[in-house]
Amino acid sequence: MTARDILHKMKVKAGFSSAPPDTGKGKGKVSKHITHGFHLLKGKANHPMEDCLVSHFKQIDDKELGLFAIFDGHMGHDVANYLQTHLFDNILKEPEFWSEPVSAIRKAYDNTDAEILSKVNVLGKGGSTAVTAILLNGQTLFVANVGDSRAVICKNGEAIQLSVDHDPGTEKKEIEDKGGFVSNIPGDVPRVDGQLAVARAFGDKSLKIHLSSEPHVEEVKIDDTTEFLILASDGLWKVMSNKEAVDSIKHINDAQLAAKHLTEAAVTRKSKDDISCIVVRFQ
Repeated sequence: MTARDILHKMKVKAGFSSAPPDTGKGKGKVSKHITHGFHLLKGKANHPMEDCLVSHFKQIDDKELGLFAIFDGHMGHDVANYLQTHLFDNILKEPEFWSEPVSAIRKAYDNTDAEILSKVNVLGKGGSTAVTAILLNGQTLFVANVGDSRAVICKNGEAIQLSVDHDPGTEKKEIEDKGGFVSNIPGDVPRVDGQLAVARAFGDKSLKIHLSSEPHVEEVKIDDTTEFLILASDGLWKVMSNKEAVDSIKHINDAQLAAKHLTEAAVTRKSKDDISCIVVRFQ
C-alpha cells in the first residue's frame, strides 16, 4: 500500500465528507498489455464516503494475480474498509484456492462475513455489498458478488453482465422462508424487513438471520475477443445501463480516463450516490 493510499484511508477514517476524488492506474508486470484504472467520487449524501476499492496486481511465486474489487458500505464505512483490507487475503489463504478457486472464493466470503459479525462491537452494525474480480495470469477471470455492485465485461463489443443484482423483490421467497419479509412501499424500492435494499450483503448483524452473504460466482476465459471489464458501485448502475456504460468508453484506451469518464457521466445523469469505478483493459 502506497503512502497516498494510507493518507486516503486516514481521511476516510477521520470522517472527512469533503475528501477529494481518488483516482489511479496501473498495469501487470507479466501481463504488461493489461492495464487498469480507477476513480471514486463522493456522493451528495450527508455522510462520509462509504465506497472503497482494491485495484492492483500481486505476484505469488510464478503466478500473477490481478485483484480488483468495489465495496459499497451502508450505515457507515467500517465494514467496507474491513473488506478492503481482508477479503482478498482470506480468499488467497484458502488451501484449495489454486486447485478449486470457485469453492475457495465461496468459503472465503462466508468466513469473512463470520469475522465481521464477530467484530460487531468494533465495526458496528452496518454492512457492505461487494463485487470482486481475480485475474489469474491474465487468462482466467473469477468474478463474485453480493449485493448490487456490478461487473460487466465487454466481449466483441457487447456488454455481458457477470454479476447478479441481489434484489429483495427477486429473492422474496428465500427471505420469507427465513422468517423475514420484503416491503414494497409505493415510491420506494423493495427492502429486506423494510430496511435494506439488497438481499445479500456482508455484515448487517440485525438483519443477518434473513439476509444471505452467499456470493454469485462466475469463471470467464480471457481471449482475443475480450476488450475490457467494468466494476462499479450502484451509484453508476442506477443511472446507466450495461450497454450505455460499455458504449461510452469503447474508444477510451486509457483505463483510468475511462473510469473517470464513467463516474462523471453518472453525476451528469444526476446520480447522488457515492460512485466508485474500476476499468480493466485487456487490449
